[in-house]
Amino acid sequence: MGLREQLMADLKDAMRTGDQVRKSTLRMLLTAITNAEKEPGAGELTDDDIRNIIRRQVKQRRDSIEQYKKGGREDLVAQEEAELAVLLEYLPRQLTEAEIEAAARAVIQRVGAKDPAQMGEVMRPLMAEIGDRADGRLVSQIVRRLLTAE
Repeated sequence: MGLREQLMADLKDAMRTGDQVRKSTLRMLLTAITNAEKEPGAGELTDDDIRNIIRRQVKQRRDSIEQYKKGGREDLVAQEEAELAVLLEYLPRQLTEAEIEAAARAVIQRVGAKDPAQMGEVMRPLMAEIGDRADGRLVSQIVRRLLTAE
């Protein structure tokens, strides 16, 4: 079963069980997928294309959470976090900060980076290794912290 079919089946289950958060999140995601397919030259999307759409949705939720926290809107933070949890189920398991740090230390040692000016030399191979299993912003923060501490 492809990812799109899985999303449709999960939407039906959410409708049967009355899970409003899952239902609305999956509807928004399926709408984003349909809109992407309607773009000129797009055609039918592959599972990788759909995962990229999910990653964009995840990034939007994380940005919204950050903004709502700054604005003191805890009710909206909770809603966005619930939607984020649903979306993350359809992406590969995310690495923990400790796992990212270990991978970053290995790359830093391999390329011989010593200061934050060499961050690009570390980030390119590290992101190639980690792929979509971690948020790029978090990886960047960890690498910057490691390079300034050394």
